[in-house]
Amino acid sequence: MGKTTTAINLGAALSRIGKTVLIVDIDPQGNASTGLGIEPSARDLTTYDLLLDDAPLAQVIQKTEILGMSIAPATTDLSSTDVELVSQGNRVFLLKEALNGPTAAAFDYVLIDCPPSLSLLTVNALVASDAVLVPLQSEFFALEGLSQLMLTVREVRETANPGLRIEGIVLTMYDLRNNLSRQVEADARENLGELVFQTRIPRNVRVSEAPSYAMSVIDYDPASKGSQAYMALAEELLARASVEKEQA
Repeated sequence: MGKTTTAINLGAALSRIGKTVLIVDIDPQGNASTGLGIEPSARDLTTYDLLLDDAPLAQVIQKTEILGMSIAPATTDLSSTDVELVSQGNRVFLLKEALNGPTAAAFDYVLIDCPPSLSLLTVNALVASDAVLVPLQSEFFALEGLSQLMLTVREVRETANPGLRIEGIVLTMYDLRNNLSRQVEADARENLGELVFQTRIPRNVRVSEAPSYAMSVIDYDPASKGSQAYMALAEELLARASVEKEQA
């Protein structure tokens, strides 16, 4: 339960609060697209076309069953993107250019679901973003992977996107009864302080079940602990954004 689960359910929670949300799926696995009910056969234009063929964002976007949420879907075509882009001089700016316009600006939030590895697609996402929200699984090697991501964010900030910031770290797959979960949280809060959200996303079977019904957990079981946690995360995110706006 990590990045895609968080993108779908945080997006659904923000939509439930009344925000408009666009999910941009740039993971070749296309799990966010599938999890939001967009079948592969229905993905006529995808983020591959957006990045490689200059397809307009407005033509790539599809509405989902969730009121206020749309998605730019992905397919396995994206798996060859790193090779296809390597010779392009502006290769790290393609997603930024694709999202720079009135179509993306019409949404309150644009959430980019990245590949699991630090690929050229991920760098495109970092260059195109205002901020990074990092799901941190409550597992043994989680902090090591986080260190590499933080280094990449720093490099992108120095070379291509000086305004990029870490919005926060959210603990996922959290089990209060588990010593390891508590230790990961303690280490994260000690090293990262206020970057770590107070909200923790628990291990919850309803969160795991929801994608098989092409639903967010917010819609699948609003009363579940997983749903309540993502609603709390959305509220905390909005509260942080309000404070940041006041301080700007």
